[in-house]
Amino acid sequence: MSGSAQAVEAGGAKTPVFSCRDVHVDVDGKAIVKGVDLEIWPGEKHALMGPNGSGKSTLAAALMGHPAFGFRGEARLHGEPIQELPVHERARRGMFLGFQYPVAVPGVTVANFLRAALSARRGTDVPVREFRKELFDAFDRLSISRDFAGRYLNDGFSGGEKKRLEILQMLLLKPRFALLDETDSGLDIDALKVVSEGINLAAQGDVGVLLVTHYQRILNYVRPDRVHVFKDGQIVRSGGPELSEELEARGYDWIVGPAQ
Repeated sequence: MSGSAQAVEAGGAKTPVFSCRDVHVDVDGKAIVKGVDLEIWPGEKHALMGPNGSGKSTLAAALMGHPAFGFRGEARLHGEPIQELPVHERARRGMFLGFQYPVAVPGVTVANFLRAALSARRGTDVPVREFRKELFDAFDRLSISRDFAGRYLNDGFSGGEKKRLEILQMLLLKPRFALLDETDSGLDIDALKVVSEGINLAAQGDVGVLLVTHYQRILNYVRPDRVHVFKDGQIVRSGGPELSEELEARGYDWIVGPAQ
């Protein structure tokens, strides 16, 4: 079933899980994102592909509400305007950002961090017994040792372990819309398969996903409904999953601007 067929009814009208209109982002006075429109329906997975320095990660962080970026335009989550909301309020409403470079937080255990995040998402304290069951079930599904629950968040973790933990957070928090910023970077083939399986598990049902990536390889496992090419701060081409295969074969240089 297509995303549009699964669309949420809101006031009698079909509503995307996430949409943005005419988004511009400035960083230190320089225009990085130069007018982006996107519409992602419940159950859809979109891939945003482009060369280094094109502004993909800046767009993802700005949509999540990075306070250092000058944001202009409109962003909506299930029809609700969110561009004025701080980051934590966007997260509570069901937005999730998977970082390209997850940071370490020495002194805070994985279990304590995840329980606090889950309680904030649900708006109520999660009982310890219920949380431990959910946490360990998620560990098992992503082939993560349960010993990680007592380790400090991302402290001394390998790149693959950090990325698995990002997807584990996504599984637990059950967001409505997930922004995944180069989740595949630095992963070997085994870790890539595990992380991809986790994304597919977390993206079941009405969840919308925007997956930012340089490479087609993760799209062999996380099959997108739509692929967008991002160059010089703009979406210059959109198409089906076959577009990612063409990019893998030909690179980005052949795309010089929006398709007419």
